[in-house]
Amino acid sequence: MSNRLDKNDWVLAGLKTLSRDGLEAVRVEPLAAKLKVTKGSFYWHFKDRKALLTAMLSLWKREATHAIIDEVERRGGDAKTRLRALFEIVLQSNGKLELAIRAWATTDKTVANTLKTIDRRRIGYTENLFQELGFSSLEANARAHLAYHSLIGQYAMGHNQPGLGPKAQFDAVFTMLTRKPK
Repeated sequence: MSNRLDKNDWVLAGLKTLSRDGLEAVRVEPLAAKLKVTKGSFYWHFKDRKALLTAMLSLWKREATHAIIDEVERRGGDAKTRLRALFEIVLQSNGKLELAIRAWATTDKTVANTLKTIDRRRIGYTENLFQELGFSSLEANARAHLAYHSLIGQYAMGHNQPGLGPKAQFDAVFTMLTRKPK
């Protein structure tokens, strides 16, 4: 790796470490060692560890929510097509970073508030798709929450359930959530 890193290299290394080893492992010296640079490189880009953590949270917020919604909208299609695309994109992640952010939120009020905002944005977007499918506001809200909890639950429990892979699980949940009562 080049000794000339930019700020984003540090942020990505921090997120990777957070995902793999937790918040306590996101420290300047170990990150510098992993990146094969001196601590001076870190302080060229960040005032302190808190500034790195703030940048990490900001990048996560953009990439794990806003960029995904933008990608779904870019792909286009009707609400069912966009909902399917949303789930497919989200399920490409192993969820480790999502769970690490959620763990971090239990000890940091700023992160907890950011997470609440992100949860509302994600659920609101999903709820709008269900409304476009013709569900009432109440039904759309309930289905959006169920979908969201299902995805987060898959991360927490692991994607693979005995005898049923993640694709089959997704298809079953998607069918249940998009089926209108008779």
